[in-house]
Amino acid sequence: MQEVVTVAKALEKAGVTLLNTGIGWHEARVPTIVTSVPRAAFVDYTAHVKQHISIPIIASNRINMPETAEEILATGKADMVQMARPLLADAFWVNKTATNRVDEINTCIACNQACLDHAFKNKRVSCLVNPRAGHETELVYLKTKQPKRIAVVGGGVAGMSAATVAASRGHAVTLFEATSDVGGQFNFAKVVPGKEEFHETIRYFKVQLEKTGVDVRLNTRVNREQLEREGFDEVIVATGVIPRALKIEGSDAPQVLSYAQVLKGAEVGQKVAVIGAGGIGFDVSEFLLKPPHQPQPQPLADWQREWGVDPDPNYISEGGMQPPVVEPAIREIYLLQRKTTPLGIGLGKTSGWVHRAQLKKHGVRMLRGVQYKAVTDEGLWIEHNGQDQLLRVDTVVVCAGQESVKDLMPKEGESTIANYHIIGGAKLAAELDAKRAIKEGAELAAQL
Repeated sequence: MQEVVTVAKALEKAGVTLLNTGIGWHEARVPTIVTSVPRAAFVDYTAHVKQHISIPIIASNRINMPETAEEILATGKADMVQMARPLLADAFWVNKTATNRVDEINTCIACNQACLDHAFKNKRVSCLVNPRAGHETELVYLKTKQPKRIAVVGGGVAGMSAATVAASRGHAVTLFEATSDVGGQFNFAKVVPGKEEFHETIRYFKVQLEKTGVDVRLNTRVNREQLEREGFDEVIVATGVIPRALKIEGSDAPQVLSYAQVLKGAEVGQKVAVIGAGGIGFDVSEFLLKPPHQPQPQPLADWQREWGVDPDPNYISEGGMQPPVVEPAIREIYLLQRKTTPLGIGLGKTSGWVHRAQLKKHGVRMLRGVQYKAVTDEGLWIEHNGQDQLLRVDTVVVCAGQESVKDLMPKEGESTIANYHIIGGAKLAAELDAKRAIKEGAELAAQL
């Protein structure tokens, strides 16, 4: 850190009038940009540099909401704040803050799926929660000249995206949601440790539903006959997915649970086999490693200890790193997959290594090339490396994909009054993709 201070002083002496600070990248294998990093996690290091110079200094990194920025300025840790990804998520961030409309901000959740991950793949940079980013001249929400009555069935992110865009354009939109709240799969994501930011997206859409005048009908399961009877011009089917069941001997046993049941709070034993190592399998494994989720994100001090980050801005320790202190896992977990490819290979390019590291340091045993044989009172029988093996587990959690719910879609050639469209997981139930779901909802609503 002394080198940083020396360079800062030299820059000031050379005539620099404003200094920006950034924490850098992952060379030390410490997360810096993913959603599990606490907000403003590195601002104390900026504050340390500020003490040694007289020119203004800018803080950056994981500053995504006005209250975080205001606290940094109010406590004198920096003179300005800088952000990039939050302005992809909401180009009107500054205007909304200045006019006291903070609840309308579409918050950056630091998922990196459409920004940094795209950049590393030489794809156009955009944003998962804001598909217009990078497509502003192509995805345009013009006021409609022919207002229609539109039904959106399903209150997940695909349905909410379609409903709010359609309503903002002047259509009369009714959103039907079978459960007691909107949010869909994001209600599962937000309880996973490190993904607490996902509740911000649900909050944003709830505000937009109210602001645009969408008629939201919760606890309402509708069929096609009801939709036709109400006389809608367009019906958007965004009914999402259901977890795919495991089809082996004993898979109907009470100790076999879906990921949805687990994330809703079902009782889980101390020894667990998680079947399926996609994004959901990793999320469920992380969820089961720690005590029941709390709404608040991990405190900064706990995060620093877990990743071995020296909390002292003087960086007394070599390289600013200390031996990490990892809280013991509360369960023994196996994460299994049929494929022979490395586990987590499909995770995000900039964030996947963080999830793999989390499971590894908490002792999760990860096996690939597994064949599932049977669930018995003893545990889960598998075949691995050509040999039958018994995993003595109390609970088996199935994260082996999803199946689309598309019962509302008319069969080919079937006559209907309304025009029917399908988006999101209902359209394609492959590895859940919120980026695609939100984008499909917005693009369809922009065309109606």
